[in-house]
Amino acid sequence: MNNFTFYCPTKFVFGKDQEKNVGKLCAEQGATKVLIVYGGGSVVRSGLLDRVRQYIQDEGIATVDFGGAQPNPRVEHVREGIEIVKREGVDFLLAIGGGSVIDTAKGIGIGALYDGDVWDYFLRTKNPTVMMPVGAIVTIAASGSEGSSSCVLNNDALKVKSACNNDCIRPRFAIMNPELTYTLPAYQTACGVVDIMMHTHERYFTPVQDNEFTDEFCEGLLRTMIKLGPKAISDPYNYNVRAQIMWAGVMSHNNTVGVGRIQDSACHRIQVMIGAKYDSAHGAGLATICPAWMKYVYKNNMPRFIRYATKVWGVDYDPYDPEATVLEAIRRLKEFNHSLGMPVTLAELGVKDEDIDELCQLNVGHMQELGPDDIRQIYELAR
Repeated sequence: MNNFTFYCPTKFVFGKDQEKNVGKLCAEQGATKVLIVYGGGSVVRSGLLDRVRQYIQDEGIATVDFGGAQPNPRVEHVREGIEIVKREGVDFLLAIGGGSVIDTAKGIGIGALYDGDVWDYFLRTKNPTVMMPVGAIVTIAASGSEGSSSCVLNNDALKVKSACNNDCIRPRFAIMNPELTYTLPAYQTACGVVDIMMHTHERYFTPVQDNEFTDEFCEGLLRTMIKLGPKAISDPYNYNVRAQIMWAGVMSHNNTVGVGRIQDSACHRIQVMIGAKYDSAHGAGLATICPAWMKYVYKNNMPRFIRYATKVWGVDYDPYDPEATVLEAIRRLKEFNHSLGMPVTLAELGVKDEDIDELCQLNVGHMQELGPDDIRQIYELAR
């Protein structure tokens, strides 16, 4: 096990009707004027936005609405939010939604306290050291942004998607009521399941040995998602299923399952290129890329992949053909993704052959270092 520092200051308030406490939680943070960041659609139609606004105002706190956050959130929209914060004297940000909305709020939070352009942080020419206080009411179990140190934004002008990572951008609190995920479309639920599993995969596939506790944590989380993911789609109003998936989303990305080891975010980095180019759903891209990545790199760490096959997917180990054991696990992962309604080929994802060269311009990986030629081979395996 490698040295590590684990830092997770976010207060998680979990369970039925917990969004009713949002006003008190904002007051605890000293808020006097809250910018409510949201996407639109269901948050408005369900009445959740109106209820949350009233809960906050009941504590004597003023509110300002800021809707329009999109999947694959845009820095252009974040800049608009920064201007509103400065003009209105906002001192607290509340996101209602999933990872894209939370990342929008995070982007506003770091940008509002910076004299330059917030995109500097995503170019990594600057490193944020402070963020306005941010809270979240989670309506999609997927990204884990409600407890993570990450924020990902798209820049439409540059056609680039980039991440900013720093512990200062963890939210102050996250309200997590699984009931708020009941009405999610099956496709979004499936994308969330894949994203949670991918956050766990990238922490599990590591060159660091002898980290048994963290390994077991990863394997248990993955088995839980394999068991409960399909149930969330077939029985969307099952509170217990939704609750476990929602909490797994936090564990997968607040680094609980990643401590003491080098992590490998190659699949996420490859998908970021696809998402920036095609504005595709994050989980959908990961469902396509992850099995292909596994096929390309597994020979570099056969013991790790054999363990994954036997302990996560229940594949019987074949001592005479260990590779068959691994390939069966990869086949089961791909089949699982497909059973959720996810794309599993580049064609299904909408990736065009003429764009492959552009999408290969990366150097990523720790399980195996990957350059453009390697990534091209991964795309071939994903056809």
